[in-house]
Amino acid sequence: MRPHVMMKSLFGAALLAAIPAHAHEAADAPGAGRVTIATSDVDRFYALYDDPALAAQPEVVAARYLATPSPGLAEFMVMRRITPEKLAAALRNKRQVFDDARGCAANLPDVRTRLVAATDRLAQIYPAAKFPPITIAIGRATTAGTANAKGLYIGLEALCAAKFIEADDEDRFVHVIAHEYVHVQQPLAQVEDREESVLRAALVEGAAEFVAERMTGSVAYPLLHQWAKGREKELETIFLAEKDQKAIGSRWLYNQKGADGWPGDLGYWVGYRVAKAYYNRTPDKAAAIKAIIKMTDPAAFLAESGWTPGITL
Repeated sequence: MRPHVMMKSLFGAALLAAIPAHAHEAADAPGAGRVTIATSDVDRFYALYDDPALAAQPEVVAARYLATPSPGLAEFMVMRRITPEKLAAALRNKRQVFDDARGCAANLPDVRTRLVAATDRLAQIYPAAKFPPITIAIGRATTAGTANAKGLYIGLEALCAAKFIEADDEDRFVHVIAHEYVHVQQPLAQVEDREESVLRAALVEGAAEFVAERMTGSVAYPLLHQWAKGREKELETIFLAEKDQKAIGSRWLYNQKGADGWPGDLGYWVGYRVAKAYYNRTPDKAAAIKAIIKMTDPAAFLAESGWTPGITL
């Protein structure tokens, strides 16, 4: 999931209210690790959530939630067109999503702790890493996240709803955000190319999966690995035959939840295996991580990886 196409596979606080406001202010402050993780917008939103006027009147959303955004939410609003009218409509039409996210938000303190550890691990394995801030806020239930040069922005309610990626809310947040944080480091992920090939997209996504696993202990899409187990040679032979197709519209990338028994985003799994093959055959592991992240020529990387369909990893 790249910054420009992040979460294409997603449909587009009683407990938190009990936590003192100063606790969130301290948690949002830099110094607890290399990365700042801001969640105060979630707390502000759910402090207002039970007022029926929030959904009924866009001007109330504007005045009480969107008028005082964190810097990250301000960026997210512009990038994902979060307006008072659209957010109020989402609150009316997708109420259950926001209801469910309130309970899911209770995981944020543990998510924060694990993400700090994960980004510290990234610094160890890739010393050139950049550490822009992460903002977790409430959007309009269409986008789980996006990014720009200023940071990474997560729509809590959409990522909470994405249980088809990984069932456990806390694990899903940690693993998906780690994956996205790798994209911040990748040159190819910064260039939007709607004509990109299956190979290019799969290797960029697979590289993020591989490095995220080194950061957190798991890929962001573990269900793909479970589904593909025992079918590696069959699936990867098909991938090799279709690698030069356009990624958008293919059965490998950005195809929602998949169809006809074929899961969405299976290219992430193949790309991961190519990256792992490259890593396994490279004696200098630090150099391997750097090459995986800095990859600019997917065809050359594939040729150098030693990967073949069905390879044992």
